[in-house]
Amino acid sequence: MNPVLPLLALRAFTEVARYNSIKQAAQVLGVTSGAVSQQIRLLETRVGRPLFIRQRYHMVLTEEAARIYPTLLQAFEQIESSMRQLEETKVKNSLTISTVPSFAASWLIPRLGDFRTRYPEIELRIEASANLVNLRKDPVDIAIRHGLGKYPGLHTEHLMTPTLLPVASPHFFTHGKITKMPVTPEACLNYPLLQDSDRADWSLWLTAHGVKIDERAKKGSTFDDDYLLIRAAIAGQGIALVPQAYAQQEMTEGRLIQVLDKPWPAQFAYYLVMLEASRQRPEVDAFVCWIQQQAAMNIE
Repeated sequence: MNPVLPLLALRAFTEVARYNSIKQAAQVLGVTSGAVSQQIRLLETRVGRPLFIRQRYHMVLTEEAARIYPTLLQAFEQIESSMRQLEETKVKNSLTISTVPSFAASWLIPRLGDFRTRYPEIELRIEASANLVNLRKDPVDIAIRHGLGKYPGLHTEHLMTPTLLPVASPHFFTHGKITKMPVTPEACLNYPLLQDSDRADWSLWLTAHGVKIDERAKKGSTFDDDYLLIRAAIAGQGIALVPQAYAQQEMTEGRLIQVLDKPWPAQFAYYLVMLEASRQRPEVDAFVCWIQQQAAMNIE
């Protein structure tokens, strides 16, 4: 028997078994699908039997492989946990938070002064990026994700469900041909609409308020981030549909006005996502409790 353990092949096997997919396993491992397939073939050659039944859209473990998978999964989770503990000895009382730029700039960062006052011993590092982090691989303690809350294998806690409001610059209605604000949701279709990247929010908002939508609901400039949507609205480029919490400061200071009193809960919500082991750390618990209190205080 070869005394050298094929750790790369065993790890590839574990991730393919976890997701029933070579493609998803490759994304988690940060390699190509071909590299994962090669490791699976090497492992199957070494043990002298197939480990997966290849089906059209997914991979299914053979009976023999299914018996050893839980043991291997537990072993790699223990290795990951041990590695994380070693890393944490260098960054004790330090937290890395990953979130999208709009949430960081408009909601989180203005509130961080309160956290630092309460927990001066905890150092925070904020990563603002639209890229989805891999909590099993990247040095991130908590990800604040915008979605439906379905993150298999991770600990998830609801943070807030945004309320979308139509907003615009007050000057938008005093210059050029536009001289008055819309008085009904349907009337918004006659104005330039600033769109989210999927061109979905306006259609959902209008439908929720009983408007029969047409092609106008999908027209207008698109922006990848709510922060950019707000900046475009302030610049007088049209009416934007944005989370109320993001635009609250701009409305308070008069740079934006609420066009209609027609709020609507968004379909997606914000969730705190982390590894199960991370949730037990005192620093993580302190941040989770603090940010949930902040969210509860600012529900509009």
